[in-house]
Amino acid sequence: MKPTVMLALGLLIGGNVFSALYDVSIKWLPDEASAATFLLVRQVTSIMMLLPLWFILGKPKSSHIKLHLVRANIGAIGALLLIMGLMSLPLATVSSLFYTAPLMIVLMGALFLKERIGPISSISSALGFIGILIILRPSEMNLFGILVLAAALTFAINQLLLKKLSGSESPVVTLILYNLLSVPPVLALVFYQGISGLSWTLVGIAVASNLFLLLYQWLSVLAYRRAKASEVAIAEYTGLVFCVFFGWLWFGEWLDGLSWLGAGFIVLPSLLLPWIFSGVSKRQLMARIGQFYPSQRMTKRRS
Repeated sequence: MKPTVMLALGLLIGGNVFSALYDVSIKWLPDEASAATFLLVRQVTSIMMLLPLWFILGKPKSSHIKLHLVRANIGAIGALLLIMGLMSLPLATVSSLFYTAPLMIVLMGALFLKERIGPISSISSALGFIGILIILRPSEMNLFGILVLAAALTFAINQLLLKKLSGSESPVVTLILYNLLSVPPVLALVFYQGISGLSWTLVGIAVASNLFLLLYQWLSVLAYRRAKASEVAIAEYTGLVFCVFFGWLWFGEWLDGLSWLGAGFIVLPSLLLPWIFSGVSKRQLMARIGQFYPSQRMTKRRS
């Protein structure tokens, strides 16, 4: 393996540590805190953290305000649902369910963008949704599990909408507008529900969660600049490993047998099917894994 690829894998694995720590930070929220109040504080602190960088870069602008407005409103709904799921379910369960987002991206790309789905992607998607049913267990339907799936759907929609943005647009503008334009609907919800659990502890957790996200995004960008997406996509799934580990270490959470089985149905097909289908070289195997996992990263799964 090339040293640059090894470095990229290491960077992406490191990024997934911070992605998992973001999930952990939600579990640290005080019991009296509400998801809407936390989301509002997180969006505002995120804007404050990004503004200096925006000024340093010369205050770049966007010509896609309407698109950003749509993404921000969809993202606000998804973020709220994900936070509610994280406050109520084990880390590993939420992570397993959220890894259905790539499957949704593949399917929606085929339906709305007329992208071709190969046999590996088709089978992986089918097995992934079987995994969803195993984890959710329809006979014991969990509302919060459904909320996490809905959050994954909003993320998938937003990822597809990114394709409509200009490639020359500054990522800082995208992030600032995403947070800024989502403030009004979140603020309206907070006013409707009432501010709950606002404290310096909550503000500190919001700042920490933003730092974890920025580090995750930064390391991910560095990784994907040093290697092809197909060469490092396999490292994406380390996020589930870290969520399981942190959930066990700090919260005494552990998946039961059926949940492990469901997680396997979601994650393993994209890793094993390319090898099962044909005796290909290692390069070809990694390329086929990369074809299943969209090159558009899950960086804004938690925006």
